[in-house]
Amino acid sequence: MLNQELVRKIENFVYAQPRSIQEVAVHIKKNWRTTDRYLQEIEKELGTVSSKVFRGGTRGALKIVYWTAVEKISHSVFQEQLEKEIMSGKDKSSFSAFDIFQHVADKDKRAIIEDAIDENSTNLEELKELLDGAQKEVLLFSGDMSFINLRNKNFNMEKILEDLVDKGISVKIICRVDLVGKRNIEKTLAINYKKGKEVIEIRHRVQPLRAVLVDKKYIRLKEVKEPTGKIGELDKKIFIFYTLKDREWASWMHKIFWKMFSSSIGVDKRLKEVEKLKEKT
Repeated sequence: MLNQELVRKIENFVYAQPRSIQEVAVHIKKNWRTTDRYLQEIEKELGTVSSKVFRGGTRGALKIVYWTAVEKISHSVFQEQLEKEIMSGKDKSSFSAFDIFQHVADKDKRAIIEDAIDENSTNLEELKELLDGAQKEVLLFSGDMSFINLRNKNFNMEKILEDLVDKGISVKIICRVDLVGKRNIEKTLAINYKKGKEVIEIRHRVQPLRAVLVDKKYIRLKEVKEPTGKIGELDKKIFIFYTLKDREWASWMHKIFWKMFSSSIGVDKRLKEVEKLKEKT
């Protein structure tokens, strides 16, 4: 049975260089047919690997598996512009989630606006439902990983992540790995050690999105608007949550994530460097 540990083992093996199915089969200790079925499932559901048959129809046919190139992501002028803004953005103020929201049909989107002191004081029920309903994969775009501390009487992000790990749901996260977020990152990774499973994977990248993508089907984006102090402008802090249920845009967002993730720095290497910096302070 294909589980997240096997998926990760296959992905890491293929990411290093293109492989034949036989090489993958030997690596995961499965027969050729089972391995081929696993690879087809990963290609269809996650899109992280692709395959190509050489000398098809002959006795010497060879099927090669390779890491999916994600350079061509966008299929419209709007998406191309958004992609450029997201990939070049360095913090949450450099991109507005509304710029994605506006392109989705009304029937496939919803926005919630709340004024609150902090995110813990907002209604997190919709986020809980999305995460609890995950079947295969949860991808997270974060800043300093402060989401791990989200908690109120009906919501506990740490517990939700533990439940996802228990169910074998792949959780991959892009965030800043630095001194500021170090404690949050270690708290998140501790879930892996607690459960004895390498299901949560984190990589370092500075980027502007604050979003959750579930099963390449549902997107939840967050924006925070701070009061400006100017007359006639915003006088209190508001949170805006956009929920999109559009497969085309979810697929686009999925490719954006993997373009970032595949070129980001692994958390272990980054944390080692952060520790060196901490020793000097």
